[in-house]
Parts: sequence; C-alpha cells; structure tokens
Amino acid sequence: MHKWLMPLSHKNSFLFKPSSRDFTVEEIPLYPFSGDGEHLIIKVRKKDLSTWEMLDIISNSIGVRKREIGYAGLKDKYAMTIQYLSLPIQYEKSLSKIDDKRVKILEITRHRNKIRIGHLKGNRFFLRFKKVLGVQKEMIESVLRWIEQEGSPNYFGVQRFGNDGDNWIEGQELVHKSMRLRDKKMQEFLISAYQSKLFNDWLSKRIEISRLLQEFKSSEVERLQNLPKDSLKDTKSQKQFFKLLEGDILMHYPYGKIFYNEDSLKESDRFIQKDISITGALSGRKLKEAKGVSYLIEKAFLDPKIKATGTRRYAWIFPQDINGKYIPQEAHYELSFYLPKGSYATVVVDMLRGS
Repeated sequence: MHKWLMPLSHKNSFLFKPSSRDFTVEEIPLYPFSGDGEHLIIKVRKKDLSTWEMLDIISNSIGVRKREIGYAGLKDKYAMTIQYLSLPIQYEKSLSKIDDKRVKILEITRHRNKIRIGHLKGNRFFLRFKKVLGVQKEMIESVLRWIEQEGSPNYFGVQRFGNDGDNWIEGQELVHKSMRLRDKKMQEFLISAYQSKLFNDWLSKRIEISRLLQEFKSSEVERLQNLPKDSLKDTKSQKQFFKLLEGDILMHYPYGKIFYNEDSLKESDRFIQKDISITGALSGRKLKEAKGVSYLIEKAFLDPKIKATGTRRYAWIFPQDINGKYIPQEAHYELSFYLPKGSYATVVVDMLRGS
C-alpha cells in the first residue's frame, strides 16, 4: 500500500471488514432514464457477489446472453451494492425467474440506449467501522475535516491489483514480452493494472513533493528531487496542500476539458474552489503528456512499450456529502460520502487509518 505523505500523523486501528452489513455502494446514474424505449432498465441490489457473478445468475435465470446485459461499472463483491443494468425489453416477463436471495430487483423502467461502461456519475458509499474508541473517533473526524477542506488523492484501490496486490507485475511482463496470454480480456486487465501501478507511484511522488514543500524552501526541494533551479519557484506560496506545477495538465471538475497549467497561482485558486483538478497519466499510446517540470517528474512513470491507449485521470478528487455518526454504546462509527466514478472508497479508509 501507499505511504501517506500528508500532514496527518496517526495510526488508527479501528476494524473495517467489507461485508453486506457494513459496506454499501449505490450507483448514481449519469442522467435520468427516459422511461420509454427498447431497453429495459433494472435497478438491482446484490449482496456479497461480484458484478460478474450477478450477471451469471441473471443470464442463467432468464436466458439472456451476458453480452446483451449493459452495466456502467463493476461493484465491490463484499458489500451490498445497488446498480443499474440494461436488458433487451423482451426479457421483462422473465425477470420473475430470478430466484436468488443475493439478487433483488428494486425498480424497472425503460430507456432508449443500452447502458455502457462509464455511464455513471459516481457512487454513494456507506461504511461502518467497529471497535472505535473515543480517541479513534477524534482521529477519524480530524482526517474527515482535512478531506473536506483539501480533498483526497485519487489512487487506484487495492482491488485493482488482485488478492496479492501484484498482478501488475504480470501486466509489466506482458508489455515487455516476457509473458504471453491467449485470453485477450485478461491480458487487457493485467496491462491496465500495470498502468494503474505507474499512476499510483507517480501520485505518491507528487504527494511527497507537496509534503516536502511544507517543510523546506523551494530551492531545497529542487535539490532533494534533482529538479532544475527555479522549477518550483512560487510553488510553495500556494495555499492548498497538493501543489500544482508548471506544465501540469488540469481538467475542469468534476468533468470537462483538459488544459495546461500556465499560471500556478491563478489556477491554485480555482483548485481550492474545486473548479478544476490535476490529472495524472495512464501510460500508453496517444497520451497527452505534461510539460515543463511536471513532465520531468511524469516521464519516470511512463512506459513507451505499453501499446494500450493512454489517457489522463484525475489525480486529486473532492469527496462530497461527508457525514459521520459515532455510536458510543456500540463503539461503531458510521460514515457516508459521495465519490466521482472511478474512485475508490477503500482509499478514503486507508487515509482514515493512516496506512
């Protein structure tokens, strides 16, 4: 896991074990469904199943081919999750054949288009922590206040890297031709894990630089990081924790166009207002690369041998609707918040633990 390099010094040993009782994920659609059209939209709740396992149950129950089922994203297995699926309308009467207590259809409507990967706004999370004592409660709430003010790094979560956290190694071996696979989907998955690892390592480096800028002069950080003289000039004066650098590729938040950072002090004000955020690279072909000192740092985390298409990803996000409730008689802490699509609740949990 990552070593958190933010201005938070704690280790919090509360208990959180993802399960359908203590972890809930609710998908927020990208747009309202039309209520008419040739596609059936079902709002479905699953418990302690992966999305793939749920699709198998639905496919086997009503006879629909899995490739005909549309979904916006994969949801956690060890949780109670609510998401939307699309099906050809002819299967509406067959839905009653789904007889598995782990899968429940909550609502049915119609839409003109099939749901596709990425067609969601974000997810709302609920988590219950256990064995939370008074001092641990204070630590949790201190970090939550920091997140409300500063935002959160948008690391890829541990789920991305497999049970042992090392499937990115096989992705790296595939990229460098020291390993071969016939299964194209698995190959794509492993290479994407390698891209994710490079992104996480780059983000850790940028957090490290931001942390150093809190304690040292810009010129001293330049020497420590082997960066050109004056490349971090005026960076330290930015008010927010995560510092913007000359040549960063920024993006309107929570969605919008990308553009280069040409005035860090001006853009840092917009960053503080949560109008924009910084992006990091998912290494690959046709990638729009950063410039200046930002690129000098970024290039160490790019692999030109990756043939998958490269893209940019928000490196810093702003969780919303953060609500916490402490239940002292149970020593439980209940937490809910909203994250944009592609972001991981487990990263927030890591921050709260100080891990």
